[in-house]
Amino acid sequence: MMPEPGGSPQRRRACVFCGSSVGTSPVYRDTAIRMAKALVENQFDLIYGGGSIGLMGIIADTVLAERGHVTGVIPQFLATKEIMHPAVTDLHTVSSMHERKALMAELADVFIALPGGLGTYDELCEILTWAQLGLHAKPIGILNVEGFFSGLVEQIDRAMLDGFCRPEHRRLMIVATEPDELLTALSSYQPVDASKWLRPGQE
Repeated sequence: MMPEPGGSPQRRRACVFCGSSVGTSPVYRDTAIRMAKALVENQFDLIYGGGSIGLMGIIADTVLAERGHVTGVIPQFLATKEIMHPAVTDLHTVSSMHERKALMAELADVFIALPGGLGTYDELCEILTWAQLGLHAKPIGILNVEGFFSGLVEQIDRAMLDGFCRPEHRRLMIVATEPDELLTALSSYQPVDASKWLRPGQE
């Protein structure tokens, strides 16, 4: 994959899904800062949703402060409501949420989910589904801060036990509690063969 303008051909690009709010606990802000610093230290550029508020803004501000490269992707209708970030290295304004997610997926080499709301769950679940369908083979990580994603992980484990999710598709989801641990796991990820995602008798 060719780098985007302004990017470095040696660096990898991490698409981070996270909240447009900061949450009720300081741990979420602190973790976003640590994740941002770990990205820069491990030679990752940031791809994210283009906002200047919430955890989105914190992770972008921190990567920029650490002299990292930040690419934002924001739909036009959110450009004023969500207050798009004025200082990112590159900013793409797109026409819809669908186009936003598609462009972020195209630009990224890995995906990381931090705590967030419905939009974060939507982005995470869609990128997992695309991997299940064989539309990409990029690693997908979840930073399980203070057990934030434990309920989601347990639900997917239940789906696997009850025959709605295959074990190899469960392995598409890399879960860790520390930024450095997660980046190490993402860097050593071996793609899962998801070519036969639907077997006879499965729906």
